[in-house]
Amino acid sequence: MRIALTVALIAIALCGCSLLQPRPAPPEAQRPAFTIFYTAWVKPDEKIATVKIRLSENPEWVNWMRFYIDPARHSGLLSSGQLSMQGNEALWTPPDEDAWLQYDVQLESQRSNGRYDGYMTDDWALFRADDLVPPVRTDFKDGTQSKAKLEINVPQNWSVVTRYPQYTSGRFKVDDDDRLIDRPTGWLLMGEIGTRRETIGGTKVTVSAPVDQGIKRMDMIAFLRWTLPTMQELFPEFPERLLIVSADDPMWRGALSAPNSLYLHADRPMISGNGTSTMIHELVHVAMSASSGPKADWIVEGLAEYYSLEVLHRSGTLSTERYEAAHRALAEWGAEAESLDVDRSHGPITAKAVGRLRAIDAEIREQSGGERSLDDVVRGLATMDGDITREAFDALVESVFH
Repeated sequence: MRIALTVALIAIALCGCSLLQPRPAPPEAQRPAFTIFYTAWVKPDEKIATVKIRLSENPEWVNWMRFYIDPARHSGLLSSGQLSMQGNEALWTPPDEDAWLQYDVQLESQRSNGRYDGYMTDDWALFRADDLVPPVRTDFKDGTQSKAKLEINVPQNWSVVTRYPQYTSGRFKVDDDDRLIDRPTGWLLMGEIGTRRETIGGTKVTVSAPVDQGIKRMDMIAFLRWTLPTMQELFPEFPERLLIVSADDPMWRGALSAPNSLYLHADRPMISGNGTSTMIHELVHVAMSASSGPKADWIVEGLAEYYSLEVLHRSGTLSTERYEAAHRALAEWGAEAESLDVDRSHGPITAKAVGRLRAIDAEIREQSGGERSLDDVVRGLATMDGDITREAFDALVESVFH
């Protein structure tokens, strides 16, 4: 029966992908640390930020840092120590004292449809913190670790929200246990903004948007008070901090997740007419923090859509009748897709994936006498590092029977 489940329901074509490995344990607190101090001066009139990276404590422990530079976005590189360019990589060898690297970065980012997922006006700016600091590899002294702080300097009367806790100095504590080098990530919003904060379960929630755009921040908070506890039950390691940012045109008319944060366009409803929820879909991505391997995007996107309906139904937000109607609508839409074996999942393929996942859940519940479910699989995926592959998914489905 279990072999039939694997073949008939998942239709896996083994591709030699390795199983996901557990996330490494966080560095021990007693390990000595060198400090990285990120400072950004945001300049709306130029739509750029000048960023300075300074090794403020124990710079001699860092042998080199290699940054991946985008020539279309990064310019004006300066540094102490030695700096050399190797293609699109900047190799920095910091000195033992007064170690710093500085550059300018263009912060607006336009998608192929003309909409933006990074935008600046005279009144506000919305972009990912990842855009401030390019991807970096570092070689440093064995037995040490990094600690990092972020300071963002903005025009007068502007405010800043990030996913990070803030010191009384106004700087932000950048601390990611699963990274060797702490680098700012997640969504950033700054400017003349309105912000609402609430603690829901074990999560400190921040909802923020530019003023005078008609964005209903308190409606979002109320919706999360109703649904987030169910999400936290499903994902026991749900982030302790969550930032939701929103804005109107010309931002991209959709939603995008990032570490411990998500962006939702102002015109996106919290629950669509067909009973699905873009916000909950993206929250599943936040909870899983997962990307897909080859031909496995239907798993990642399908799980996000499947559990968006589950969370709405289990929380009582969606009645059983509407829940079933939503599944019927997705099944009808999914019939347009011939196969799940594609590089990128989209509408009909994601809808078809929801039906496939629901069938797998039913089979697991039947075979385990109701003691196990797809929940056990998704929790396993959420606690593993690396891309989600079809082979890893299959192995976790099999494991719930033992």
